[in-house]
Amino acid sequence: MEEEQLPAGIRLRCPRCGAGIPASDCAACGFSITVRRGIARALPPETQLRLAGFIRDYERVRKAEGRGSDCGDYYLELPYRDVSGKDPAQWRIRARSHDYVVRRLLPDRPKGRVLDLGAGNGWMSYRLSLAGHRPCAVDLLTNDSDGMGAARHYRARLPALFPRFQASFDRLPFADDQFDAAVFNASFHYSEDAEASLREALRCVRPGGLVVIGDTPWYPREEDGRRMLAERQAAFLQRHGVAGDSIAMLGFLTDGWLQEMQRALSIRWEVHRPWYGLAWAMRPLAAKLRGHRQPSRFRLYVARKDA
Repeated sequence: MEEEQLPAGIRLRCPRCGAGIPASDCAACGFSITVRRGIARALPPETQLRLAGFIRDYERVRKAEGRGSDCGDYYLELPYRDVSGKDPAQWRIRARSHDYVVRRLLPDRPKGRVLDLGAGNGWMSYRLSLAGHRPCAVDLLTNDSDGMGAARHYRARLPALFPRFQASFDRLPFADDQFDAAVFNASFHYSEDAEASLREALRCVRPGGLVVIGDTPWYPREEDGRRMLAERQAAFLQRHGVAGDSIAMLGFLTDGWLQEMQRALSIRWEVHRPWYGLAWAMRPLAAKLRGHRQPSRFRLYVARKDA
């Protein structure tokens, strides 16, 4: 069997010790980035062990929810049409966020390098490739239905399939200053350490580049976010037998937390509000009238790296 090679043109950094690595092996600590089934595996053993429970539980819940499809058209139509019919409302949100990012935020020049952080099945990297960008997909999941293995469905539509890396947000396997943008693709709320994840993304983009947090729930009060997490964990436990709390992830955003990250990293947030439709805009008022907790809202948060 022919040995699989790391993607060309991407400079690497050891996710364990931070040393630059010219190929797959780190001379400083001995960690090796290997490639299996086209996916570069950049999780050190200790990180794999720490995240194993989360990956197992997350895949179990996603499978029970019917995520993914046996139909290739399902992946090729995302995010504009959910041919499975299981999550059309969620995909409408994803589509509007994606279009806003591509049309208003990403660099105008073609061939820009974009980190797709939390790539899932790779739909955003696929769309970015079609638009002339050079995406690099990052996720923890590698399975063939809901993880990066599902990117096989895009291969026939692209000159070359985009690079895929299994890695954690707080230990990205990329050298400094080489991407034009990094987009947390409905994924920042899964971070265990929000400041570390944002710091890593900023490290990887070029001076003048940007980091985008998209489709992560925002709440005006931390109390409402905590209630959401408790409700979700109770529902997961009842439906799937797991609470989804195997790691202490962020879960949501508040203005206070965003301001803390702004101060710690010396950045300045730009806040963008895509239009998600009248029904979505009316959700806070409807919740107030019914005496319910405030629902989440989605915004796009952009940080630009100093040139």
